[in-house]
Amino acid sequence: MTDHTTSDSRFSLEWFYDSYPRVEAEFRTALDTNLNPRGPELLYDLVRDLGLPRGASLVDLGCGEGAHALKLASRFGFHVHGVDPVERHIALANKALAELAAHQPELRGQVRFELGSAEMIPAGAASVDLIWCRDVLVHVAALDEVYASCRRVLRDDGHMLVYQTFGTERLEPGEASWLWATMGVAPESARPERTEAAIAQAGFRVEQCIELGSEWGEWAEERTGQGTRRLLRAARLLRSPERYIAQFGQAAYDVMLGDCLWHIYRMIGKLSPRIYLLSVAP
Repeated sequence: MTDHTTSDSRFSLEWFYDSYPRVEAEFRTALDTNLNPRGPELLYDLVRDLGLPRGASLVDLGCGEGAHALKLASRFGFHVHGVDPVERHIALANKALAELAAHQPELRGQVRFELGSAEMIPAGAASVDLIWCRDVLVHVAALDEVYASCRRVLRDDGHMLVYQTFGTERLEPGEASWLWATMGVAPESARPERTEAAIAQAGFRVEQCIELGSEWGEWAEERTGQGTRRLLRAARLLRSPERYIAQFGQAAYDVMLGDCLWHIYRMIGKLSPRIYLLSVAP
């Protein structure tokens, strides 16, 4: 009888059914131990550590519905200029500002929102102390233009804080092709090498580069169970696509599935976010 087992213990049936079960329970216990993942508050900690004074000028590039701009103004006393290319975002950001200013009237003089693009930031040259850019630039192909625009508006002692998600070697080409197209990602901008080349070309220096991997996903799962909820939603979407397509349409179905997979892929290392803290190169 031919022995089909291999000397590599990973593929040995004896090891799989005898040795591994002896450590399995202890291994699971070890995996249930919190690894103290950092959460989104890390971005605000990095801003705090810059020591900028109250009244410093900040651009929230790709401000969305204004949540981060309002938090930065309220927490640090900055004058914040939120810029976004989507008209609906600006309308919702202004609504959020009006609601918060009812209790914090000083925000009316600290925060403003404006339509604009990352490639041509509507701000004067050398007028900004800090650019905050969270989860935006993976959607922009013209990274050289974006970083040049950021350098133009920053003062020589200014900083830029960028949070961006990248694909890893674990992301299969077919997965990447579908996910990038569905989620509006510029494929080259999902490569860290491309981002870092644009950073250097614009005259920035990387002060810190923080590889987050699955940390924010772990942090959210341990507190809210968001990862499990997205996994369950993805399973339902994949098991019964016709049900959801009939109700919401193909485009909405694709985006919902893409959003669920985005967070799942981050948890299992197919996507990995990074934080770049940049300063102007001498």
